[in-house]
Amino acid sequence: MAHYVIGDVQGCYQELMKLLSKIKFKPEEDKIIFAGDLVNRGKESLEVLEFCMQNKKSVKAVLGNHDFYLLYLIEHKKKHKSLKKILESKNIKKYQTWLKKLPLFLEIKIKDTKEIFWISHAGIPYLWDMRLAKRLSKEVQLGLKEDSFTLLANIWGDTPRKWDSSLTGYKRLRTIINYFTRMRFLRKDGSLILESSKDKTEKTHIPWFKQTVNNLKEGEHVVFGHWAALEGKTKLHNIIGLDTGCVWGNKLTAIRLEDKKIFQVRKI
Repeated sequence: MAHYVIGDVQGCYQELMKLLSKIKFKPEEDKIIFAGDLVNRGKESLEVLEFCMQNKKSVKAVLGNHDFYLLYLIEHKKKHKSLKKILESKNIKKYQTWLKKLPLFLEIKIKDTKEIFWISHAGIPYLWDMRLAKRLSKEVQLGLKEDSFTLLANIWGDTPRKWDSSLTGYKRLRTIINYFTRMRFLRKDGSLILESSKDKTEKTHIPWFKQTVNNLKEGEHVVFGHWAALEGKTKLHNIIGLDTGCVWGNKLTAIRLEDKKIFQVRKI
């Protein structure tokens, strides 16, 4: 059995099938973990979700920002051009139920190598240890279970900028979701920088992983997507980026966790 983590698919179904063929995916043996953003922008988001439904026993995923957006559209009965096929599908309830149960954080332990891989869509800020990250992911899952309609109406926005354990209610949940699904640059104090800026410097805009790497021990890794501009390059062996911009005309990327081999296919 092998574990493969796949970067942002974003509706690129044909490329996903090509990648699965390349890795010789065996659904009865292997496990696929999607690093978030299964849908949106690409033309075949519905087909990507159908693949997940048909392979539930061998597929896991974490929620990305575009997946949250799809849930919002479903719950609040909104329209969206690139997600129209999903929103008008007779199976929409099935997709909704599956997505709402997904975590924002996964831990995969490889028995043979005794290595640990922590997976989230945007990454893990240095402000959290992995126990806390797991607990915060469960808080959001509980919020989706108890009142997803209200939660999904209150997660949008850039504030609060910084995690604080004293945060409560939807401010707390919004902050958790923003770190897990939207984070790229942080300030030195760990606060989120979510707006774009032409005046970025290493002193003012610190890639989150340059701080988080100091929290990792030998054999521990963080795997993430979300940041296509990196093209998967973090220059760190234990922090692995998988969003290589397939939906923008580049590549779809997977990593086999057992030996950390990278597999890629180009946009068709």
